[in-house]
Amino acid sequence: MNRTEFIIATALILFAAFCMGWFANWLVHRLTRVRQSDVADLDRMSQELHEAEEARDQAITYLQQREAELTNQLTQTEAELAAAMDGLRAARQEAEELRGRINNAD
Repeated sequence: MNRTEFIIATALILFAAFCMGWFANWLVHRLTRVRQSDVADLDRMSQELHEAEEARDQAITYLQQREAELTNQLTQTEAELAAAMDGLRAARQEAEELRGRINNAD
Protein backbone atom coordinates (compact mmCIF):
# COMPACT_ATOMS: atom_id res chain seq x y z
CA MET A 1 0.00 0.00 0.00
CA ASN A 2 1.55 3.22 -1.09
CA ARG A 3 1.06 6.65 0.36
CA THR A 4 -1.82 7.71 -1.94
CA GLU A 5 -3.82 4.55 -1.24
CA PHE A 6 -3.28 5.03 2.48
CA ILE A 7 -4.51 8.64 2.32
CA ILE A 8 -7.58 7.63 0.30
CA ALA A 9 -8.40 4.73 2.66
CA THR A 10 -7.99 7.00 5.70
CA ALA A 11 -10.17 9.67 4.06
CA LEU A 12 -12.89 7.09 3.29
CA ILE A 13 -12.79 5.73 6.85
CA LEU A 14 -13.02 9.24 8.30
CA PHE A 15 -15.86 10.14 5.92
CA ALA A 16 -17.73 6.95 6.85
CA ALA A 17 -17.22 7.75 10.56
CA PHE A 18 -18.49 11.29 9.97
CA CYS A 19 -21.58 9.98 8.13
CA MET A 20 -22.31 7.45 10.88
CA GLY A 21 -21.95 10.14 13.57
CA TRP A 22 -24.19 12.54 11.67
CA PHE A 23 -26.81 9.81 11.16
CA ALA A 24 -26.67 8.83 14.84
CA ASN A 25 -27.06 12.48 15.86
CA TRP A 26 -30.03 12.92 13.50
CA LEU A 27 -31.62 9.72 14.79
CA VAL A 28 -31.24 10.73 18.46
CA HIS A 29 -32.72 14.18 17.81
CA ARG A 30 -35.53 12.68 15.78
CA LEU A 31 -36.46 10.23 18.54
CA THR A 32 -36.14 12.66 21.45
CA ARG A 33 -37.72 15.71 19.80
CA VAL A 34 -40.56 17.30 21.76
CA ARG A 35 -43.65 17.82 19.66
CA GLN A 36 -45.71 21.00 19.79
CA SER A 37 -48.78 19.01 20.82
CA ASP A 38 -46.83 17.63 23.80
CA VAL A 39 -45.86 21.15 24.84
CA ALA A 40 -49.50 22.25 24.50
CA ASP A 41 -50.61 19.29 26.62
CA LEU A 42 -48.06 20.18 29.29
CA ASP A 43 -49.23 23.81 29.29
CA ARG A 44 -52.87 22.70 29.60
CA MET A 45 -52.06 20.27 32.41
CA SER A 46 -50.07 22.90 34.30
CA GLN A 47 -52.96 25.37 33.98
CA GLU A 48 -55.43 22.74 35.23
CA LEU A 49 -53.11 21.92 38.12
CA HIS A 50 -52.87 25.60 39.03
CA GLU A 51 -56.68 25.93 38.94
CA ALA A 52 -57.07 22.78 41.05
CA GLU A 53 -54.61 24.12 43.64
CA GLU A 54 -56.53 27.41 43.80
CA ALA A 55 -59.82 25.52 44.23
CA ARG A 56 -58.23 23.40 46.98
CA ASP A 57 -56.97 26.51 48.77
CA GLN A 58 -60.42 28.10 48.54
CA ALA A 59 -62.04 24.92 49.85
CA ILE A 60 -59.60 24.77 52.76
CA THR A 61 -60.28 28.42 53.60
CA TYR A 62 -64.03 27.84 53.43
CA LEU A 63 -63.79 24.75 55.62
CA GLN A 64 -61.68 26.59 58.19
CA GLN A 65 -64.20 29.45 58.32
CA ARG A 66 -67.11 27.03 58.55
CA GLU A 67 -65.36 25.08 61.32
CA ALA A 68 -64.79 28.30 63.26
CA GLU A 69 -68.46 29.25 62.85
CA LEU A 70 -69.65 25.83 63.97
CA THR A 71 -67.26 25.81 66.93
CA ASN A 72 -68.56 29.21 67.97
CA GLN A 73 -72.16 28.06 67.56
CA LEU A 74 -71.43 24.89 69.56
CA THR A 75 -69.85 26.93 72.36
CA GLN A 76 -72.88 29.22 72.48
CA THR A 77 -75.26 26.26 72.47
CA GLU A 78 -73.34 24.58 75.30
CA ALA A 79 -73.46 27.82 77.30
CA GLU A 80 -77.20 28.10 76.71
CA LEU A 81 -77.66 24.45 77.71
CA ALA A 82 -75.69 24.98 80.91
CA ALA A 83 -77.78 28.06 81.71
CA ALA A 84 -81.00 26.16 81.01
CA MET A 85 -79.87 23.24 83.17
CA ASP A 86 -79.01 25.64 86.04
CA GLY A 87 -82.44 27.28 85.68
CA LEU A 88 -84.16 23.89 85.66
CA ARG A 89 -82.21 22.79 88.72
CA ALA A 90 -83.19 25.97 90.54
CA ALA A 91 -86.83 25.53 89.50
CA ARG A 92 -86.84 21.93 90.75
CA GLN A 93 -85.35 22.99 94.09
CA GLU A 94 -87.96 25.74 94.40
CA ALA A 95 -90.73 23.27 93.52
CA GLU A 96 -89.44 20.85 96.16
CA GLU A 97 -89.38 23.65 98.75
CA LEU A 98 -92.93 24.64 97.86
CA ARG A 99 -94.11 21.01 98.07
CA GLY A 100 -92.41 20.73 101.45
CA ARG A 101 -94.18 23.90 102.71
CA ILE A 102 -97.52 22.68 101.37
CA ASN A 103 -97.06 19.30 103.05
CA ASN A 104 -96.01 20.96 106.33
CA ALA A 105 -98.96 23.37 106.19
CA ASP A 106 -101.48 20.51 105.92
